[in-house]
Amino acid sequence: QVQLVQSGGGSVEAGGSLRLTCEADQYNYCLGWFRQATGKEREGVASIYTSRGPSHGTTNYGASEKGRFTVSHDKVKSPVYLQLGNLEHDDTGMYFCPTGGLLNGSCGLRATQDRTWGRGTQVTVSS
Repeated sequence: QVQLVQSGGGSVEAGGSLRLTCEADQYNYCLGWFRQATGKEREGVASIYTSRGPSHGTTNYGASEKGRFTVSHDKVKSPVYLQLGNLEHDDTGMYFCPTGGLLNGSCGLRATQDRTWGRGTQVTVSS
């Protein structure tokens, strides 16, 4: 099973930024970023295609994250980063970077059963 470690979370004021890091011992097809606020279900905020080939680096974002968050992956064996910008109070939550979610050749944002989850990293945005 894939081992995942998320880091980079912290506390920041609204309008600020953070960079989250996801390190995996293997990268197969897709890796997503999900946020889970207290008492709510996990929601996908971004995903990226991480395997070699012409689709490497293809991204997908949630509607409220597009334009504010950037997910990146330079090389097949390097970490995946999520740059959080112009943070809002509603961005507060635990952030996870699960593998999986490949559907019809694209990396989706649903919490599908094929995903492997790490322990997450907490992001707190104060207004």
